[in-house]
Amino acid sequence: MTQPARPVAVVTGAAGGLGRAIATALHTDGWSVLLTDLDPVAVQSAAAPLGGWSAALDVRDEDACAAIAANAAGRGDLALWVNNAGILVTGASWEHDAATRRRMLDVNTHGAMNGTLAALTVMRGQGHGHVLNVVSLAGLVAAPGETVYAASKHALLAFSLGTLSDLRMAGYRRVHVSCLCPDGIWTPMLHDRLDDPGAVASFTGSMLTAQQVAARAVRLARRPRPVVSLPRWRGAQVRLLDALPRLAVALTPLVRAAGRAGQRRQRRRSAPPDPR
Repeated sequence: MTQPARPVAVVTGAAGGLGRAIATALHTDGWSVLLTDLDPVAVQSAAAPLGGWSAALDVRDEDACAAIAANAAGRGDLALWVNNAGILVTGASWEHDAATRRRMLDVNTHGAMNGTLAALTVMRGQGHGHVLNVVSLAGLVAAPGETVYAASKHALLAFSLGTLSDLRMAGYRRVHVSCLCPDGIWTPMLHDRLDDPGAVASFTGSMLTAQQVAARAVRLARRPRPVVSLPRWRGAQVRLLDALPRLAVALTPLVRAAGRAGQRRQRRRSAPPDPR
């Protein structure tokens, strides 16, 4: 008896950190995963234990995203596309030059748009599929010190939910778009930010592992929902602050203090054991 083909998933920014963890979790769950990243050597190494399927991809290149979608569809049923690639530059908004602002928006927002639309070209044609966008809690509330990053993630959240509504209006009932909004994740994106005052917002809540977020991504891939925050209580907390902007601004000193305490706590956790 012929075994059914494994569903195909594409993960961007998969050479390391959260992207690699998501790709690994999907592979374990039975998906055939195409790992993509700007660094072709690193992503090839990450893909080796997962079947060896990888490709270089700059998500800012719309045509390259379309080519990856076609490549994945050629392997079978393109059932999932995970837009994970992203960059973080901290600091007050006026400290970033135009090139830095543009780079964050090009990767975090336009890159995810490119991936979403490339995937939807295939998924609309086959009548089903799922785009999962890794947004962050910064997409739900303004994050002091991460203002431009948060702006890029707010834009991605609006694009994702609007696109989902557009799909329903067009009659696509089995094509889904989901947003995963995790708290701070202990990955290389934050490893060098334990003394960064601009990154305090990422350390104010529950510091998650990449494996925890990847496990939730797999469940979301199987059961689509428009927006999922991780942990759930943090999503409720930041949405309340977003609904009360005057209060949120007034609480900024407390946010800074909580973030600095979180950085100190994470430094203790990640310090090597004392050999004595």
